[in-house]
Amino acid sequence: MAKGEVVSNKQVIFRDYITGFPKEKDLILSTGTIHLKVPEVSNAVVVKNLYLSCDPYMRFCMQGEANISDSPSYIPGSVINWFGVAKVLDFGHPNFKEGDFIWGKTRWEEYGLITTPETIFKIEHTDVPLSYYTGLLGATGSHASRKFYPCGHVVVANDNATDFFVHMLLE
Repeated sequence: MAKGEVVSNKQVIFRDYITGFPKEKDLILSTGTIHLKVPEVSNAVVVKNLYLSCDPYMRFCMQGEANISDSPSYIPGSVINWFGVAKVLDFGHPNFKEGDFIWGKTRWEEYGLITTPETIFKIEHTDVPLSYYTGLLGATGSHASRKFYPCGHVVVANDNATDFFVHMLLE
């Protein structure tokens, strides 16, 4: 795929505010197009989304009850905006280059134009599965670890070759 090409872009659209738990009918799968080039004189980043996070807090955003300033309620009729892992295809921001892996706020779509690069972070450690950055190593995991440390310290242990567990030692 050539830089600057216009490609098909599948998106997940939030239909309307919900009561209870979200259902398939609350989302719309839509296909549009996107230009895979950052606009001139822009700090934006064009990405190919690889993994998208689906967290319990999103339910509050879908109910119109979100109360965190940087994660407001979703707007009916717009693409869902949440955390994900992506690969940089084009960039206008000096901290990123083509081929970098990033995690942070993105939209639920195949390709995206991120116009707020302060909401994304370059992945420096690629020796773990990139999908971990949507959970344990991403926003959810960092939020959880901030809650653990005030009441103890966290020990990550490996009890066999296929499992690991986190144990919190209370002080």
